[in-house]
Amino acid sequence: MRIILSIIALFSAGGLLAQEYVPTCGRELPRSRVTVYPTAQEAAAAAGGKNRYVTPLDGWTRQGNTLSAPFTVPFAWINRQVILRIDWVSGPYTVRINGREAACDADGNAPAEYNVTRLAREGRNELEIVVAEPSPTAVLESWKESPVPAAGPALVMSQPTLRVRDVETRTRIGEDGDATAEVGVVLKTHSLNPRTSRLRYTLLSPSGRTVTTGSKELTLDMRREDTVRFLARIPYDSLWCDTLPTQYRLQLATQHDGRYEEYLELPLGFRTAEVRDGRMTINGREVALRCREVPGSFPASEVASLRAEGYNTLRLLPGPVSEALLDSCDARGLYIVVQAPVDTRRSGDSRRVGGNPSNDPAWREAYAERAANSYHTTKLHPSVIAFSLATHSANGINLYESYLAMKRLHETRPFVYPEAGGEWNSDPLPLE
Repeated sequence: MRIILSIIALFSAGGLLAQEYVPTCGRELPRSRVTVYPTAQEAAAAAGGKNRYVTPLDGWTRQGNTLSAPFTVPFAWINRQVILRIDWVSGPYTVRINGREAACDADGNAPAEYNVTRLAREGRNELEIVVAEPSPTAVLESWKESPVPAAGPALVMSQPTLRVRDVETRTRIGEDGDATAEVGVVLKTHSLNPRTSRLRYTLLSPSGRTVTTGSKELTLDMRREDTVRFLARIPYDSLWCDTLPTQYRLQLATQHDGRYEEYLELPLGFRTAEVRDGRMTINGREVALRCREVPGSFPASEVASLRAEGYNTLRLLPGPVSEALLDSCDARGLYIVVQAPVDTRRSGDSRRVGGNPSNDPAWREAYAERAANSYHTTKLHPSVIAFSLATHSANGINLYESYLAMKRLHETRPFVYPEAGGEWNSDPLPLE
């Protein structure tokens, strides 16, 4: 009897140690970084940091696996949306606002946003990030060694009921050698009733000349979204590349009932990136990728020294990616291969049941989510020319499905899995 009780106790202890995988819930769709400003002047300055609509979080405290920080919702945010942004967390986590669960995220490596309007109140609020311990996704994150619960920079931001949700670009080179840039501005409403707002847009050249400007009125209801698209002519010698990292500026403003509700200003670089005949081409011209592997937290201040050493490409290791690093590569002309946070080397190479999770359908959603997160949160950076689905992860159905999902985006940039071994779930990408 004593032996039986010991066995029961052992299994109970194992149950306490195990954390069940919980799929992401309550998170906004991943997007490029969007910072809202209350005036056109502040947007043009693009100073970042705190303004009337953006409050960075500080004063973090940690108790066990729970991180806490206060934030304030001012009266000026009433009848607007309250968006929480968290750059990264050391593991899967749950978000609580004022003691109530708001969302959960199975991928703490990517920036994530949460609409916490219904849980936040005017005045002081309390944010809690509860990190899952032990991590239920540890099998996908072999590069981590029992990380201490931690979170990266976070902020709360106010956007109007009909707001800019994302920005995307496409570039095509015409027969005359110049390019046509298509800019898509995704707008979303959080109202069930019809709401009509106007989007004003202006694209400025590097010299400050207006390339194109216009406006469009949009009516949305039922919490739907739509995309406003416009075209711009870009001379070939103004396309972004490693030797000439040209950046334009996109100015956006939303207007409702004659009142401006948000201003945004974003740097944009226009270029094509695709593999032709097994070679990487940028703007239709073949380039040799002289590659250095670095973590996503690589200091932005050291990008210039890598350029001086002759590297023109960074292949990122799995984990959170610094926005400052991406911005620096955009400005200095370094190409980037972004790595989705999947590394399952500790599970071995077996595709049999109980082997590597890359061939386990139970993990399919997690693989697809991580690939999509890494794509959507970095896609607007012209320096990002390719995406890697995983590293050191055998092969299997989950990588196949991730590859197919990414290719359905009609994206010309390659999606690669270096260890594909000649199987079809990887575009060719020569790296030196």
